[in-house]
Amino acid sequence: MARQDALAIISNTEQDQLAEIYGDVIEAVQKGAISEQIKNTNYSGEPTSGSVEISRFSNAVVQNYGNARSAGEGVELDNSGKVTININEDKEIVEEVERKDLKLHGVVGLAERRKNNYAKRISADLDRRFFTQAENEGTELTGLNGDIVAKLEQLIQNVETTVNQWVDGVDREMLVLCVTPYIYGLLRDYIDIVTNPNIDSSQNEIKVFRDVRIFSNHRQTAHAICMIEGAIGQPVTYDTYDLEKIPQSNAFSLQTFFSRGTKAVMPDLIKVVTDLEDEE
Repeated sequence: MARQDALAIISNTEQDQLAEIYGDVIEAVQKGAISEQIKNTNYSGEPTSGSVEISRFSNAVVQNYGNARSAGEGVELDNSGKVTININEDKEIVEEVERKDLKLHGVVGLAERRKNNYAKRISADLDRRFFTQAENEGTELTGLNGDIVAKLEQLIQNVETTVNQWVDGVDREMLVLCVTPYIYGLLRDYIDIVTNPNIDSSQNEIKVFRDVRIFSNHRQTAHAICMIEGAIGQPVTYDTYDLEKIPQSNAFSLQTFFSRGTKAVMPDLIKVVTDLEDEE
C-alpha cells in the first residue's frame, strides 16, 4: 500500500508537474556535465533494453583500379572495433521527507527546491565515472619536455597523429582537452588573450587551446587528458521522480533512480598526462 498511500497525497496535476521537474533535471545534466557534451552517442540499440552497441569500422583500403573486379569481390567491411556497453551501473537518490514537511511545502514545492541539487549530483556522478574510465583505459604519456604549453602541445599532437587500422590522424577540431582547475588557471591568460582575443572571459563560453576545445575539470585526477570526441560511451537511462510511503512511519521518500554504462570506444585516442608541472 506504500505506493498507493503516496499517490493519495498528490493530485494527477502534481504528478505531471513532478515529471516536468524531472525533465528539467535531465536537461540540466545534459547541459552541465562535461561527459554529456563529449561522450559517444552514435550507438545502436535502446539503452532501456540493458545494452547498446557502438560500431567502429576499420579504414577503407585503397587499391589499384580493377582489383575488386579481378578478385570478384570487394574488401570486407571490418567492424572489429565494435564495442558493447552494458547499462548495469545502477544509481539512486532517495531522500526521506516527513509528512509535516510535505504539508508545509508540498510535494512539487520540495521537488522544485531539490531539482538543481539533483542535477548537480547526477552530473558529478556521471563525470567522475567518465573520467575514471578515461584514465583507466587511456594511454599515459611520459617524457614530455618544456613548459606546460609545450607539453600540452605534445599531448595534443600525440593524439592528432595517431595512425592505426581505424584512424589515420585526427583533426584538432575533433579533439577535447580536459585539465584540472590548477592547470587551467595557469593557462587562463593564454586561453583568454592569446587564443581567444575576442571572447569575454567573464562569460561561460567554450574555450579553445591550440584549436582544441578545453575544459576545466575537477573530477579527474590526471593533470591533462586529451581525447577525440566520442572516445567513451556512457548511455544513461532515467526514472522519473517517485514518492513512496515509508512503512511504520509518517515519512515519505522522494526518490529517483538512474542507470549508466561506461566504456571506452576508442581507447587508442585517449592520452593521459599525470603530471604537467613546469621543469625547473
